[in-house]
Amino acid sequence: MLENIKAVIFDLDGTLVDSMWMWKDIDVQYLKRFGLSMPEDLQESIEGMSFSETAAYMKERFSLPSSVEEIKSDWNQMAWDKYAYEVPFKKGVLEFLEYLKKSGIKTGIATSNSIDLVKLVIEKHNAGGFFDSIHTSCEVKRGKPAPDIYELVASELQVAPESCLVFEDVVQGILAGKNAGMKVCSVYDDFSRDMDEKKKEASDYYIHSFDEIFYERG
Repeated sequence: MLENIKAVIFDLDGTLVDSMWMWKDIDVQYLKRFGLSMPEDLQESIEGMSFSETAAYMKERFSLPSSVEEIKSDWNQMAWDKYAYEVPFKKGVLEFLEYLKKSGIKTGIATSNSIDLVKLVIEKHNAGGFFDSIHTSCEVKRGKPAPDIYELVASELQVAPESCLVFEDVVQGILAGKNAGMKVCSVYDDFSRDMDEKKKEASDYYIHSFDEIFYERG
């Protein structure tokens, strides 16, 4: 998997950290503020969107009175304590990051989350020293499955797309990495377990946990 790879780029939610469970809860609670129930297709509809795109979509779809910036601020506040106290790194992540650093392989984060929450996660886990580039989809024109965010991170890392390996947990993210011309490894996550077959079909590799990479190397 790591042969001829000079950079590894990670999605955040559902890939590096076990956090996808909380976003559905936040959507339910947020819509309830306005007397609305969450439609069954909402999670699928917003998959891959940037934080800003999601807020704009929610505002338009549900005719929310709050501005896009107010919606994003509300979400940050609702998610803050969960990221600070309840969201762990996935099994084997820190060991894999340590291995990449020792091996001289560059690393980056390309996420649809907000930069404030990304910084919180990195600081909480004392992981800042492991990442050479961190960007969010709000910084580019198009969210996933467009390749923009992965192209941005690869450009900052100064590594050609064909020498990059992406780790993603949802189909739209996997497609973003593939559309950028990169190899992609899909990661199991409880939230997207029903999409496992599609994830496997769309990606080059598949793992249940990052521990498996060590077994492969061994």
